[in-house]
Amino acid sequence: MFVYLAFVLGIIFLVYKASQEKFDLVTPNYYDAELKFQNVINDKERVAELSAAPKISHSVNNIRIQFPIEFLNKKLEGELYLYRPSDASKDFRQKFETDQNFIEIQLERNFAGSYVVKLSWKTDGKTFYNEQRIFF
Repeated sequence: MFVYLAFVLGIIFLVYKASQEKFDLVTPNYYDAELKFQNVINDKERVAELSAAPKISHSVNNIRIQFPIEFLNKKLEGELYLYRPSDASKDFRQKFETDQNFIEIQLERNFAGSYVVKLSWKTDGKTFYNEQRIFF
């Protein structure tokens, strides 16, 4: 009887803990994002044609992105999006402009955990997109 009671209490506890788990949607307007996904594929292909992908280095409160040599002395406009898959409240977006082939962004808070860097930029009428997983 004690084993059966412990089993039932364990199942009830697991159901309670599972019901308290927070699940964020990947994007709140996923239908619109799906319609634009071909553009993302095209932008990723443009990055694959470059001499190298952007190099991302980071510390707890700083992120530096080195663009390939093709972007030296070109004006770049874009957006850095740090996407936290497990908690949407910890996402971070920052727009940038540079005429060098690197950017360095100071983060206003200390980040910890796994993030996906979603980097999009444009120059000379072409758009580019790159994703890379990093861990702070």
